[in-house]
Amino acid sequence: MQESKTRPTGATASLGRTGFPHILTPTGGRLDIVTGQSQPGFNPLDLLYASLASCMAMSARIAAHRMGVHANIYEIHAKVSGEKATEGPSRIARIEIVFTIEGDIDATMKLALVHAAEEICTVGNTLAGNPTFDLRIAT
Repeated sequence: MQESKTRPTGATASLGRTGFPHILTPTGGRLDIVTGQSQPGFNPLDLLYASLASCMAMSARIAAHRMGVHANIYEIHAKVSGEKATEGPSRIARIEIVFTIEGDIDATMKLALVHAAEEICTVGNTLAGNPTFDLRIAT
């Protein structure tokens, strides 16, 4: 029996009294966060949208494999944006995901891939599921 390998996941944000957060992942990924309107790079909401967009696009490709149409797909785009809530705690109230699927498949199959991607995507399922937060202070 082949042993299943799991990729370590997670992120640590660090910042001082001034400046922006620096993000590190358990696998050595590094990213600096920006917050200025004209600064190139990712802010925290961009990262949320990027996680969902990449998960949805990859999930659509997985669905295309499962449905036997992968060879007919040239490119998949998943564009994610959102609207902040006008009341209550600061949060995104509505998320929009727009797929563009380029390939030799019809509109019915494209729609089937999008719905399958929604079921497959771990990030989307997590956001829709309202996960519990376990907040603590390290000792």
